[in-house]
Amino acid sequence: MRAARYYGRNDIRIDELPEPEVGPGMVGIDVAWCGICGTDLHEYLEGPIFCPTPDTPHPISGETAPVTMGHEFSGVIYELGDGVGDLRVGQHVVVEPYIIGEDVDTGPESKDYHLSRDMNFIGLAGGGGGLGEKIAVRRRWVHPVSDVVPLDQAALIEPLSVGYHAAERSGAKAGDVAVVGGAGPIGLLTAAVLKALSVTVVVSELSPLRRQKALDTGVADYALDPREVDVAQEVRRLTNGKGADVAFECTSVQVVLDTLMDVLRPTGVLVVVSIWGKRADFDMHKLVMKEIDLRGTIAYVNSHPATIELVESGKIDLAPFITGKIGVDGLVEEGFETLIHRNETAVKILVSPSGEGL
Repeated sequence: MRAARYYGRNDIRIDELPEPEVGPGMVGIDVAWCGICGTDLHEYLEGPIFCPTPDTPHPISGETAPVTMGHEFSGVIYELGDGVGDLRVGQHVVVEPYIIGEDVDTGPESKDYHLSRDMNFIGLAGGGGGLGEKIAVRRRWVHPVSDVVPLDQAALIEPLSVGYHAAERSGAKAGDVAVVGGAGPIGLLTAAVLKALSVTVVVSELSPLRRQKALDTGVADYALDPREVDVAQEVRRLTNGKGADVAFECTSVQVVLDTLMDVLRPTGVLVVVSIWGKRADFDMHKLVMKEIDLRGTIAYVNSHPATIELVESGKIDLAPFITGKIGVDGLVEEGFETLIHRNETAVKILVSPSGEGL
């Protein structure tokens, strides 16, 4: 089979590999679609970050570079390993792409397995990846999806789960007002979850194309240009002087963080969703005087079932967020280069490793 493999910074190659062995407790999946994530771009431009090096194996997967990339993917089961009796061949699935130690409790009541030591992701630290034609995954991380959800849309369930966990971390509820700083893919999908929870959503975003996407998809009630309006002042106007109940930082940009501190009402909640590669200059006095709750969020934890239900029930329509489809041969030129240099024009670019569906 063919797969896109990460060798190092600025070095991704399409290799021919043996098909994976579907061992006991494993599920063999024909990959239908795989999204390109911002994390993949960071690995390409600045890595290795999550990916292992050729000389340093990941402590859980044991793999070294090169590794097959891709962690946002959907597919169809083609084989079940011994001991897997609750799924069927031909079933549509998505993957919760974790690499987690065998000694960690990943049961349905766990709220912290995603914070365990040496946690990493399939498609970054090994374990195959969604940018290969086939993959074998442990049953624990495979989630069935109804056939009513097209497989291209199902590939967005993984990043949507990031938004779901962020919304859950915030405590947002129906009737609240939320401000989302940044309308990139994660900002838009976080906003989609908030709207499904009947939250009023205000998006702050520089790009006119992204602001329009937030409005056209219905995930934002208001989309503000911070160059043209005082976002904090406008949010207070919209809330009768109160301010927002919750805010989500989805950019890793200092001025956005500062703005969100200002938009929140006293005792509001600020959730940092983005990955920061540098230290932030934080106004601790404002945090104290407004009694703001500052919360981090990473990935998801037992979030996929509820996220899938939002999509299957029709509360979230993922189709508008798919802005491109390519084959694996165009991964760098048509995918990465577009998202790096023309990111205003794209939300999610999906890759078909086999070429089917293009």
